[in-house]
Amino acid sequence: MYTQTFPVDVIRRDFPILATKVNAHPIIYFDNAATTQKPLAVIESINTYYRYHNAPVHRGVYKLAANVTELYEKARQHIAQFINAPSADQIIFTRGATEAINLIANSFGQQQIAKGDIILVSMMEHHSNIVPWQQLCQRKGAILKVIPLTEAGDIDLQAYRSLLEEYPVKIVAIIHVSNVLGAVNPIAQMTQLAHQHHASIVVDGAQAISHMSVDMQALDCDFYVCSGHKIYGPTGIGFLYGKAALLNVMPPYQTGGAMIETVTFEQTRYAAPPQRFEAGTPNIAGVLGLDAALSYLERIGGMPSIEAHEKALLTYLYQKLQDLPSVQIIGAPAYRAALLSLTVHGVHPHDLATFLDHYGITARAGHHCAMPLLRHYQQVALLRFSLGLYNTRQEIDSVVKRLQQAVEELGHG
Repeated sequence: MYTQTFPVDVIRRDFPILATKVNAHPIIYFDNAATTQKPLAVIESINTYYRYHNAPVHRGVYKLAANVTELYEKARQHIAQFINAPSADQIIFTRGATEAINLIANSFGQQQIAKGDIILVSMMEHHSNIVPWQQLCQRKGAILKVIPLTEAGDIDLQAYRSLLEEYPVKIVAIIHVSNVLGAVNPIAQMTQLAHQHHASIVVDGAQAISHMSVDMQALDCDFYVCSGHKIYGPTGIGFLYGKAALLNVMPPYQTGGAMIETVTFEQTRYAAPPQRFEAGTPNIAGVLGLDAALSYLERIGGMPSIEAHEKALLTYLYQKLQDLPSVQIIGAPAYRAALLSLTVHGVHPHDLATFLDHYGITARAGHHCAMPLLRHYQQVALLRFSLGLYNTRQEIDSVVKRLQQAVEELGHG
């Protein structure tokens, strides 16, 4: 029996966009894996920064600059606490998870990888966690190998162990939660195995951080990357967590102002992390907006409450979809975060998404930046429903009703 203890009706009032309509229908936002909507607290934080705090950080000695620098560094400390990182100095601000992965590949990877070395990625990776490693392999003469999946859509741990034992693996780059299957990968276990074989592990946490608590000290991974817009914060901001011992010896990814200790025409000495990796004027408003997003999540009950709410919704959605015989849900992983992808017999996913959009329902159709995974399942496109903290069981009822209508009107037998 479904019971709702999460105050979702109250929470929804904090998200102005949910009051909008499409073709006179209330918007039902089921594309949270692409980007989440923003609460008023985040919107107001950005507005407040530009109204009252706009000044550069780490530069001026005047009070306005000193005040915003304090706010900026408090946000870094807050993120470190939110993910249980040992130190705020291990948090590097980036434009998002994509830039963070590129930073690791072009700094740590460039430093560590040699000809003949192996980099492991999984079959379920987002393009952002494939292409940077491909390019590194091409530059260095290294080899990219793929961790296969089980029939259910989980990481094949036995195959993973065999790859680590058989090849000179230097880096494992793995997604925490699949943006297509919703599969939650056993990162702590995979990290332990990687370290046993002297490999470093890079975790793409973009799809995980908005659905569950993440703990850097428990996971023990070497790097973890996130995008702020996936966790109810602004676009154009994200962060990289790295182990201090690795960050301290990594060269900068970009160069310019703020990331230096001294500059002469003969030589430049770089600042210690995190400043070493934050060249130029940063996205200060984005950092403060992300800080506000995390505070908001903590204020409404924190990640355990959000995770419980979303799990109940996902279970309900899954059960409702079972009543539609023409629907095939892709994958059956042991642990699934709050998203799933599907096909409908006889109807193209883009046609489904267009039909649903007429009724204000946002659902993503396409390859989801995971073309190798879709080829694995012999698909060119999928329809994805991804849930967030403000979604409701009533919205699921509406979505399933319209999906059934789409099958009846668009289906071809």
